[in-house]
Amino acid sequence: VVFLGTSLTAGYGVGAEAAWPALLQARIDSAGLAFQVVNAGVSGETSAGAVRRLDWVLQQGTPAVFVLETGANDGLRGQDVDSLRANLETIIARVRALEPTPRILLTGMEALPNLGPEYAARFREVYADVARRTGVAFLPFLLEGVGGVEALNQEDGIHPNRAGQARVAAHVWPALRPLLEAAAAGAR
Repeated sequence: VVFLGTSLTAGYGVGAEAAWPALLQARIDSAGLAFQVVNAGVSGETSAGAVRRLDWVLQQGTPAVFVLETGANDGLRGQDVDSLRANLETIIARVRALEPTPRILLTGMEALPNLGPEYAARFREVYADVARRTGVAFLPFLLEGVGGVEALNQEDGIHPNRAGQARVAAHVWPALRPLLEAAAAGAR
């Protein structure tokens, strides 16, 4: 299970061992599912960087499930939402071209309010639109219940602390588990 993402996935400030992908590995193991998590999160990466790095990530082997978390840094920089859309679609198309085809989970992100309500709405809609158009599994907001909650974030107010990472893992698990179960059933 490959998690391609930003510092939110990499575990910035808490370490990869406390990041939500590692916490999901424990849930995967407890559920008796035979999958290994690969955390391919890189701090500071934009969606364009994720596109550039994708081939290297996929050279490590074809994943059964691919979790895509990117765009937070695009939003922080106020980058064009049409570029974000194109990058998400490019990544999904390239992952779908693999054999066997991995199951894909797209995690949505929100733009900070300082860029204005119009930008925030357009940014949010990109994820839902890409999910609709590509038919991938979709989790509308990765940081649901964590973003903006002081007690669940580090001092920067952006990156989840250990308790926040646990909350993110708990939020992602219901969307991820069916994909894992379907992949396991398909492998039999």
